Parts: sequence; structure tokens; C-alpha cells
Amino acid sequence: MDMSELIRVRVSGLRFQRGVERQFDEMADAVYDRLAPFLEREFPGLAENSRQAVIDAVCDTFAAADLSDEAILAADARPAEIVRRLTGAARPPVGLGEAETRLYEVLFAECVEYYVRIVRGLPVFEERALSELLARTTSLGAEIARVLQRLPDRSLFAPEGTDRDGEFRRRYLELVSTTLDEVELFRRTSDQAGAQVRLSVAYVSLRATGDEIRARREGARRALPLLRPDMSDWENSGGEGAGMRVEAALGGPTRVLLRGEAGSGKTTLLQWLAVTAARGAFTGELADWNGLTPVFVKLREYSGRALPAPEAMLDSVAGQITGVMPKAWVERQLAGGRALLLIDGVDELLDAERRGVREWLRKLLAAYPEVRMVVTSRPAAAGADWLRREKFTALHLDRMTPPDLAAFVRQWHQAVRELGEELPCPVDELPRYEQSLLNSLKDRPHLQSLAGTPLLAAMLCAMHLNRGSQLPRDRMELYRNALHTLVHERDADRNVPSAVDSGLSLGDKVVLLRDLAWRLSDNNRSEISLEQAAVHVGRKLAGMRHLDSVHDGTTVLESLRDRSGILRSPTMGRLDFVHRTFQEYLAAEEAAEEDRIGNLVERAHLDLWRETIIMAAGHANRPQREELLGGILDRAAAEPRWTRKLRLLAASCQETVPELSVGLAERVDVAVEGLLPPRRRSDPARLAAVGTSLLRKMPKSLTGLTETAAAQTVRTVVLIGGSEALGLLSGYVGDERKNVVRQLIEGWNYFDPDTYADAVLSDMQLAHHNIVVKHSGQLRAIGRLSPLHVDIRFPLDDLGALRVLPHLTDLELWSVTGEADLSLIPDMPDLATLTLDGDAAFNHLDELGRFPSMSNLALCVRNTRDLSNLRLGDKTRHISLWDVHHDTDLAQCRTALSGVNSLHLWAHEFSSVDLSALPAVPTLYLNRFDVAAWLKTPDFRPPEVGRLMLQSCHLPDDRRALDFPGVEVGIT
Repeated sequence: MDMSELIRVRVSGLRFQRGVERQFDEMADAVYDRLAPFLEREFPGLAENSRQAVIDAVCDTFAAADLSDEAILAADARPAEIVRRLTGAARPPVGLGEAETRLYEVLFAECVEYYVRIVRGLPVFEERALSELLARTTSLGAEIARVLQRLPDRSLFAPEGTDRDGEFRRRYLELVSTTLDEVELFRRTSDQAGAQVRLSVAYVSLRATGDEIRARREGARRALPLLRPDMSDWENSGGEGAGMRVEAALGGPTRVLLRGEAGSGKTTLLQWLAVTAARGAFTGELADWNGLTPVFVKLREYSGRALPAPEAMLDSVAGQITGVMPKAWVERQLAGGRALLLIDGVDELLDAERRGVREWLRKLLAAYPEVRMVVTSRPAAAGADWLRREKFTALHLDRMTPPDLAAFVRQWHQAVRELGEELPCPVDELPRYEQSLLNSLKDRPHLQSLAGTPLLAAMLCAMHLNRGSQLPRDRMELYRNALHTLVHERDADRNVPSAVDSGLSLGDKVVLLRDLAWRLSDNNRSEISLEQAAVHVGRKLAGMRHLDSVHDGTTVLESLRDRSGILRSPTMGRLDFVHRTFQEYLAAEEAAEEDRIGNLVERAHLDLWRETIIMAAGHANRPQREELLGGILDRAAAEPRWTRKLRLLAASCQETVPELSVGLAERVDVAVEGLLPPRRRSDPARLAAVGTSLLRKMPKSLTGLTETAAAQTVRTVVLIGGSEALGLLSGYVGDERKNVVRQLIEGWNYFDPDTYADAVLSDMQLAHHNIVVKHSGQLRAIGRLSPLHVDIRFPLDDLGALRVLPHLTDLELWSVTGEADLSLIPDMPDLATLTLDGDAAFNHLDELGRFPSMSNLALCVRNTRDLSNLRLGDKTRHISLWDVHHDTDLAQCRTALSGVNSLHLWAHEFSSVDLSALPAVPTLYLNRFDVAAWLKTPDFRPPEVGRLMLQSCHLPDDRRALDFPGVEVGIT
């Protein structure tokens, strides 16, 4: 009832009624006194009319709500439960904005809290509550029985039951979602230690290749990871040779060894997988992973100690709550196949420890064979077959292609928006910085190559934001500029008090960091305890006599960790560099400063020391370079086991050294000549790492080389790139050997399409070679060439772009998208073969009849429902229809197909298709059809063909059902 009506019914006498009304008015006044300041305090930016709209909405909700005794007691007089029930039953208010809706929710909950407290304070409430309690005891026995039935069954994997599993899992996933959803910027823009942005915002999908990843139809192995990125159009999503998205690559196999070079994004990818699994937010190929429980294990935390048992695997991410973890909870996730085990950093352990990792993984998989697992490593530490016996699929994280780099730059700038006022520029200027950097990257190919990994790309973005267009020319300068910016200049430029008061110059900080980096590398470690690191810093400070004696090792170390941007504490009490590259660069500088060249020579054959030695060659003075490279070459001559590796290392050092003496340069040249000409498939990428200096040793002519050596020589020059390489490649034109010509044609993917077409392809006889076009820039340039066979493999949504093509005999379009108008294909009187594939819906099929010489047609009909207007030329005799499915009406094109000699049908995912409408043809090929289901259709009749070829089909158990009179049946 309304309050006034209730008082008239329950209270006799006007005087008593007015007294009760006054009491309730006082209650209302008390509530108002509480709510008035609340409304002024909450959401102060709201306009008065917006506040009134919220108040009206709360009043309307109360007016429509069931606030009877029964409703209050059913919710046990708990305000939160009443709010839940009322908001669930009532229609939400309309017309409120986001801020108004939040105020409505807060205000309504506040009012319900007051209401319940008032009701519970009324004299009659206790009487009503006691009656309710007595009524509930009548069903107490049955309720207890149900409780007993819900008690968990205990087992080997659940010794204490599973009743707390769901609660702990929710808490654990919340922690994973929060703690791993952050990535630290290399260029920190905050005055606080370690400015973070959300990984879920900054994440960019990368590409992966591997033995198990194949093209959709061809089944051809994808390209090996390339040192130099394909020069595809920046806005294209990538061609066939660019690998597939790593999420798609991970979607198939249950066990993956993910390999990638330093800074390629391995750890970031695992973090993203963990966060996305915790949120159940996978889509596409990984949608089946929703519901898995991520377990993230950083192997570097176990260097020098035993690898974790299942119950200890959560320590690094969720150590704060493992004390309340139900017993054997991790084991239950593993045993039930509900765990996603993410193992990071095989390469960060010593060789002997890596063998232990493999044995640890074998035992885990033997005990829990259903678990999904992703293991990461640098390639040098784990070959593609390192876990082949354990049935792991090896994938390699590719360097970023230009489209990937463009996406990374955009996403990076989007992520740093969240830093707001902490940025070195106004937020509204970020689009200008973003476009400026993209323009620089597009115009300067060497920067594209430099920014091939997320690590280097992030540093470029950071330095560009801080310094405008002042971008580094090579990676040594990149590391130097990044270190100087992060370690000192940013704080000094902004007069950060902690930096000014420290009394340490840039040089002082670098000396301390170099010492730490060398100590870690010298002991083959990637992290150290804070306590031990503080001891080392203290000892180094004692020798720096120009500093005040008040500098304490622990204090200085904490300052370096909090302010330098390159040190961090991965776990409580531990210290490491944010990335190994910084450790290697600084260790190399320390080796040169302290003249530890002998140590480097002794370790030159070890993969872990390769990058440190190359950068040490750049830091070293002239005598040190002589000792370093001379010692490496001496070992190459004396130790046949390491000869090739050491020669490549000496040659690679030329990337960083400013100059070599005549004698040493001659020795390096002799070593390089021993590696030439390249013959193995792996040679070009390894030799290209030497850099442009190698071009001086490459032959001006391919005469005298075997076909294999000549082809790999072309490939090596292509991967090195640059104007000098282009000059060499133009000199190779005229060699007609098949593999050499193929490599020259493929080299088009790594240069400006117009420049390469003019310098190389225009002088080649291309009539008998297939030209693969991977991006729109190549399509624009192909008009100046004279090919007869063109294979277009980039997404094409406008067939009008084909008007630039010359007259062809063969045209293959593998990735047509959208609504494809076939009338836009130019007239080609000599066109003999036409392939039309992709996700397109093809329109104006009658236009296919205007190619008088066309004898072969392949057409994807997955998205083309209307085949009634299909027309073919008089010479078209061989037809392939791809991705035929249950909605494809073959009767529509019966007339058009009646004159062909062979008809090849590919079914989409073993679809069951009505084939009764097919015309009589001499040869019918059926690929991936459910033939067994076809034979069982009520109106089945044998096909009117001379030969029926069944390829990869579902066949009946009794093959005699395929004995059709007068039909030759073949099965493959």
C-alpha cells in the first residue's frame, strides 16, 4: 500500500495517524540529509537536468518494485540481493547516458540500503522475521539432504573434493587477466617507475611459418623466415609467402614449439594468450580455447634449480593466492585437458638445463597427454625438430612485414593514448606523430628491416615520439640512442627530482649497467638476486672516486631499476634486463672497455654469445678488433668443427665495425670467399646477415657457377638489397637457367616494383615463366613487361584493376573478394586458362563466353549462388568448380557444362551435393565428396559419364556399389 493509505488502515484516530506521519516525515528528512551531499559529491560534472532525470528514474523503479514483507524476507533482508532482484525484474531506465546510468545504479543501491535499514528498525520486523524463520524450518531436513548430496566425491586427483575449484579458478583467472595484461614501454613517459600500457590494447597479431603450415590447395611449403621483409604494399594484408597469422597457426596442433629471434614477440604472445584465455575472449581459429585455464611458466626463474612440479607452476603469476589453492587443483586442470600450458624461454637456460627441460616436458606429457602446450625459444637454442619425438609442431615467428609494421605503429600510438598527461606531447598530436613515422618507414627501406621485430619497432616508435624525425641509421646507433634516452636524458630534460638528486651522470649509470650486464652474461644468466646485484653495484661505486661516498649500492640499484627503463624486477627479490638485447649490447661495451677480448674469442662458437661478439666488434678500438676478429679466424682455421660458424661470425662483425686494417680485411675476405658461392637453402639468409659489405665479393656474372650456386647467389643478393644489389641483379639478366630466372623473378618482391621492373625484369624473356604478383604496386608495374602467364595472389576487390594487364595466355586470380564483376576483365583474345578463386560472389558469368581461346576454366562457387547465366566459349573443354556445397544448384548450369570434355568438382568440406542434374560428360572428377551419402539418396541414378574419378572422397564400405554399367571408375 501507499504509506498514507497504510496509516489510515492500521492506525486508529486522526491524532495518532498524524503522529505516525510526522515520524515517517522525519525519516524522509534524515534520508534527504544523507542523499543531498551524496548527489553533489558524485559525478559533479553532470548537468542539473541530468541529475533530476536520474532521481526520477530511481523513484519510478521504487514505485514499480515489490517491497512487501515477503519480498524483503525472501532476500534475507540483504540490500545487495534486493538490488539484484529488483534490477533483474524491472525494465531499465531509458534515455540515460553512460554517466547518468552509472549514477542511477549507485543512487538506487544507496536508497535500497537506507530502505532496508529503516524496515529492519521497525518494531514489527522482528516479529515477521521470526515467523519466517519458523516457517523455513519445515523444509530444513530436505535442504540438509540436498546439501549432503552436493558434497564432493573424493578421488586421487581430488583428495579434498572439488567444491572450491570454481571459486579458486575465478580468482586465479582474475589475477592472470590483471597481472599479465600490461606491457612496459621502452621509452617510459611517466615520472613513476615503469609506465605500463594494456597489452590487450597494444597487442598486434604477428605471422608464423612452419613445416605444418601449407597453402590451402597447393600444399606447398611456405617460405622460410626471411632476413629482409617482403616489400608488399603497406596496406595489403600480405601475400601467400608471408606466412599465416600466428593465432591461426596455433589453432590446429595441440603442442607447439614457437621459435623466434630476440625481440620477435614470443613472451608478449604468450602473455596475450594467457590474458585472452583468462577472459574467454578467443575468436576465430582459437575459439575452441575458450574455457581453458592458462598456466604461464617463465623458465628463467628456474635456472640453477629444479623445474616446477604442477602445484608450483602458478607461483610466478599467482603466488599471492597459491596458499589457498585447493589441493591438486593444477593436476586436475592438466588431467582434464582444461589447461593451456605456456612455457617461456628455453633459450634463457644453459645447454645442460635445456636437456632437463625436454625431459621435464616428456614426463609432463606422459602424465597429462591431453594438455595443450606452447613452448618458446630462440632458434639457436632449439631446432625445429627439438621436440619432434614429443609430437610438437614447430612454428617460427616471422619478422614483421611492412603491413604488420604499419599495424604495429598504429596500435602502439593507440595504446599510449591511455597515458594521457604523462605523454611528452598533447594526446591530440599523436595522429601526426603516427603518420610522420609511417612516412619515414615507407621512404627508408633500411628502417623497415631494422624494425622487423616488435622490440626494435617499439623503440623506434618511442624515440620518434621523443625526438621527432631523428631516427637512427643502424641498430648500434638505435641501441645507443635508446639507452641514452631511457637511462638519463628523459629524466634530465624534464628535471625529474629523483634523477637530479642522484648525482649520477649518464656515463656513471652506463658504467654500472655495463658491469651488471657482463656479470650476468659471463655466468650465462639472465637474472640475478637484488641482494647480489646491490653488492656488485656497491663494489663498482667504491671504485668511482669522483662520486660522493654517500652513494649506497642498494639505493643506486633501486634508482636504476625504477628510472632507467631497462632494468626490472620480474619477481620479488630478482633483477633482470627488460630484454636480452640490452644485456648483450652493454656486455659487449663492457668487454671492450675492460679488454676482455680473450673471453669473447673463447666463446665465439657459442650461439648465446653471437650477438654480444658482433656488437663488441663495434665497441672495440682498433687493436681490440684485430685481436677479436683475428682470434676468431685463427680458431676457424684450427677447429674444423666450428669453421663455418666462426667464418660467418667474423664476416657478420663487419656490420658493426667502422674500419679494418688491410691485413685483417684480407683475412676476413678470404674467410668469406670460403663461404661463397652459396649452395645450401639456408646459405642466403645467413650470408645476407653479413650486410652490404658482402656484395663486393659477389660475382658480377653467374658464368661458371652451377645452376644451384647461381640461384642461391641471386637469392643472397636479393636478401641483402639496396641500390648496389640492384646493379648486380641487372647484370645477372641473360642467364636462362630455370632456377636462376625464378630467383630473379622472385626478387621483385623485395624492391620498389617500378624500379625493379625497369632495371631487371624489362630485359628478361618472361613469355615462358609464371609471374606471381603479390601486391598492387607490382600490378601497376606489370603493364611495362610482356609476360604471358600472370598469377595474382593479393586480395583483389576490383577486377577493373586488371585493365593494366597485357594480353595473356594464362591468368590466375587466387584471392578475389567482394562482389566480383566479370565484365571488368579486359578482352584477352589469346587467353587459354583462367582461374577465379577467393571469397567473392562472381557476377555476370555470361562474360566468360567472350574469351574465344579459353580452353580451361577454374571457378570457385562457394559464394556464387546463381549459376544460371554461366556461358562458355566454343573452345572451353575443361572446367573445375571449386567449393561446391549443398546449396549449389548444378542444374542451373547443365546447358553450359554439356559440351565439356572433363568436369572437375571440388566439394566444400565433404558436402553432400545433388549430382543428378549433371550433363553427360566424358570424364567426371569428384574430389572430397561424400559419395557414400550420394549413393543412398532416394532418387540416385548413376552418372552419365565414360570415366568417373574419385579423389579423397568418403566411399561406401562395399566398393561393389560403385560398379556402374559402362563407367570406368578410378579411386585415388
